Amino acid sequence: MTDGAPEPVLTMRGAAFRHPGGAGVSGLRFRVRPGEAVAVIGPNGAGKSTLLRGILGLVPLVEGEMRFGGRTDAADGMIGFLPQSADIDPDFPISLAQVVMQGRYRRLGLFRWPGRHDREAVRHALETVGLADLEHRRFGELSGGQRQRGLLARALASEPRLLLLDEPFNGLDQPNREALIETLHTLKAQGVAVIVSTHDLELARTVCDTALLVNGEQVGCGRVDEVLTLENVQQCFEGVEVEIDEHTLVVPGHEGH
Repeated sequence: MTDGAPEPVLTMRGAAFRHPGGAGVSGLRFRVRPGEAVAVIGPNGAGKSTLLRGILGLVPLVEGEMRFGGRTDAADGMIGFLPQSADIDPDFPISLAQVVMQGRYRRLGLFRWPGRHDREAVRHALETVGLADLEHRRFGELSGGQRQRGLLARALASEPRLLLLDEPFNGLDQPNREALIETLHTLKAQGVAVIVSTHDLELARTVCDTALLVNGEQVGCGRVDEVLTLENVQQCFEGVEVEIDEHTLVVPGHEGH
């Protein structure tokens, strides 16, 4: 700790992640403490998803240092992840509660059945995202926004200290956007650290403390109000005509913006 501040959940010091094919992201220098949120912003192919997958251990760290508190690897259940798209066939006959229970599997191990604490963790996760009354509903019968919030509950079921979200607002209507923002505020108040890849400025400005600009490497990092200026974003997007409206980065040719 420094000056009474809690130890960072995650620290990057000159970190670089690279796929076997060569694509990656480098020069990462930032940290996130309990209850803080970082918005990762950059063009398509800039390495935003590579960064998240690197934190998960799915893309190799090839330079620098990544630390989880005092460790060089994350403890089981420490990280929750909400992917950019659903990874469950909506026609598969599985309930919302069963989907969320999947988030407990790493803590359960191979040979232990879910117990009371596991069921309580699932119930709490569903309550956190506002879907507790739908726990027995078949997952495929939920709306797209409800499924997204259900997958967030799955990520929360492991009781993570660090939550990673990859473009969580894609395709969400306004009620589900508002529900997600409220959920993230609740999680931060509970001390969960959040890293979110997004082009949604409403999410970055209302939820995040830090903005991280990347385009193959770290372009800028700092307080959201200082970093998310039109000049900085245009530099990050390398001359592409970028506009900033009230809520969103408008970037021609980039989906979900």
